[in-house]
Amino acid sequence: MSDYEAMPHSGAAVTGHPDECATGPGDPSFAQLKSAGLDAHAVSLIVETTIGARPRIVHWGESLPGSTPEELSLLAFAQSPLGSATRLIHGSLSNEPGTGIATAPGLLVQREGTAWTVDLRVHSVAKEGQATLVITCTDPRCGITATYRFTLCPVTGVLSAQTVLENTGESDLAVEWCAAPVLPVDRRLEQVTGFSGRWAGEFQQETTERFRGTYMRENRAGRTSHDMFPAILLSGPCTSETHGPASAVHLAWSGNARLRIDTAQDGRAFLQAGELLLPGEIALQPGESYASPLLVAATSEGGVGTTSHALHAHVRRNILDPRTNDKPRPVHYNTWEAVYFDHDEARLKDLANRAAEVGAERFVLDDGWFGSRRSDAAGLGDWFVSKDIYPGGLRPLADHVRSLGMEFGLWFEPEMVNPDSDLFRAHPDWVLGAEGIEHVPFRNQLTLDLTKPEVTDYLYRCIADIVEEAQVDYIKWDMNRDTVHPASGERGAMHRQTHAVYALIDALRERFPDLEIESCASGGARADYGVLQHTDRVWTSDNNDALDRQAIQRSASHFLPLSIMGSHVGPRRCHITGRVLSMDMRVASAIIGHMGMELDLEDETAEDRATLAAGIALYKQHRGLLHSGRFHRIAMPHPFNAVSVSAVDGDEAIVSCAMLGSLPTSLPPRLPIPALLPDRRYRVKLVWPQAPEFPGTRSIYEEADLAGEGLQVQGAALGRLGIQLPLMHPETCILLHCKAEY
Repeated sequence: MSDYEAMPHSGAAVTGHPDECATGPGDPSFAQLKSAGLDAHAVSLIVETTIGARPRIVHWGESLPGSTPEELSLLAFAQSPLGSATRLIHGSLSNEPGTGIATAPGLLVQREGTAWTVDLRVHSVAKEGQATLVITCTDPRCGITATYRFTLCPVTGVLSAQTVLENTGESDLAVEWCAAPVLPVDRRLEQVTGFSGRWAGEFQQETTERFRGTYMRENRAGRTSHDMFPAILLSGPCTSETHGPASAVHLAWSGNARLRIDTAQDGRAFLQAGELLLPGEIALQPGESYASPLLVAATSEGGVGTTSHALHAHVRRNILDPRTNDKPRPVHYNTWEAVYFDHDEARLKDLANRAAEVGAERFVLDDGWFGSRRSDAAGLGDWFVSKDIYPGGLRPLADHVRSLGMEFGLWFEPEMVNPDSDLFRAHPDWVLGAEGIEHVPFRNQLTLDLTKPEVTDYLYRCIADIVEEAQVDYIKWDMNRDTVHPASGERGAMHRQTHAVYALIDALRERFPDLEIESCASGGARADYGVLQHTDRVWTSDNNDALDRQAIQRSASHFLPLSIMGSHVGPRRCHITGRVLSMDMRVASAIIGHMGMELDLEDETAEDRATLAAGIALYKQHRGLLHSGRFHRIAMPHPFNAVSVSAVDGDEAIVSCAMLGSLPTSLPPRLPIPALLPDRRYRVKLVWPQAPEFPGTRSIYEEADLAGEGLQVQGAALGRLGIQLPLMHPETCILLHCKAEY
């Protein structure tokens, strides 16, 4: 505890009635207001923390040097609107029902229908170091203690916040909703962007004007989901990537979730994010606690792009495991779209040879290597190597892969089971489901009940034995269905199930410290900061169509850094979209991420394999920049998608510009290159494709010798004026590299 450990202020005893918590000029308690705060990386959080009063956030945003908390509280003073309560009721950290505030509560609890009018008052305030603020509030009448933890990262300025609820009463407490600390919404942030989508079409953005009433997104899929990514962007009407107020909020949770923004009639707005609990799912016995998922948020006056920079740095610094995060991201070869379920050891060894020839550094054997798994209808759950296909086990293939200088990876889907499996026949009671309710058909599989120790013990033993025997370096951890009725023993179990998944992964990583794990859920359905605390990479989408990936990866980049976004070169004809794309285009899209391949190299021409090898070499040359630099989404007219990554010191940048469709004008636009040092000269070269074909007359490619000596130009000109794009064919992409000249 620190100097922020609070003592009751002098004066009348606090009884807990709202009228005694008024704060305004002329009210005796206004002069006694106490505040606590955090300040880091040009961001401030200031919370009113007067003992015996309700806590509330006075300011979260850009630092305001020289301003006092008391001044900010006074600036925020508002009259009570006509026709309403005689005193304005401020928001609290939970907007709980007992406050009387006319907006949705962030905390709903009850004891058999009583003790629901919770009114939490500050009991103590403490600082842990310089980065974490802990505010403890109590309601003795309802028998509840709520502890709010705020951490402001000193390096990134990103806010992490959590609510921990404790039952201090004498009977069970049913928790129906417990959000992370409720955030007031800056009135300037009038636009709300949510992230929806579908299988093979994740991270689709939907923007709407914030309105009086409730904007809400709920996910009941039992995983992060394809269609309700737990994140929201808030921006002003004139906010861009580089200018204007913006906030980005993400719930670090891999199960059911709810995010909502409530805008009241008086214009005040509040954001809530938390775990969506099933009826009766959380019942706290006396002394037990419930912790909300972590809310992670960034705010900026410098546009949406600045919030992404902060979040990317936060993920790399504070969420990912440094054991693997500091390692260069190896080029993958995944077998799925080459062989599907048709495994043959000799053919797989030949594919490994071909993968190594083009530069792969990790070979991942996908679904189909175990039990009776010859299709997606059988064998799931029987985690024993198929002796029919691999009579000597997986070790001969794994050793062959390692002899080629590659790591060996393996696909698992531990949380699921096929009804047609030895496991289900032996243990039909090992699945989640509500008694008397028919299972919803979904990919011929059911969800195992990981809340049962015997289930997780079985999975741990099976996976650990195979990892040890084959010396597996990497696991692609898949989850291919929604869990619609997650009941265990007639009680809702998604909360416990999600924590059980985390615990199982952690147990394996503890036993095998060098083991890396990818979070895959039929693509990007489990790609959140919660699972990233336990894994090392996400599979962004099952869709390897390079055009679709341009949009998917651009949108996902609002929250996910390139270093963890799996991005693969797919087959010439995409098996999902049917579209046929050149190897140049497929490579260009895969480079902007964590590059890999998922194609049958035997089906590619020798020329295309040579192009692929050159692209992989280019990725290896620049992956240090791609995975440590600042990512920028460049504003360009349709049909262009342009992004760049700049070194933190401004020394270099790599720029990708794809033309996704036909050009609506006779000439393409100029391409601005952001984040270069304005007074430094840069040498600009076109580094991809190797032999571009631009239609028409002589272009800037020839005029500026972009494939040779390159163009030497001032950073200010590249940023403000940009470089004229050549005429490009639809479905093509170029990469430029800018290097400072000394």
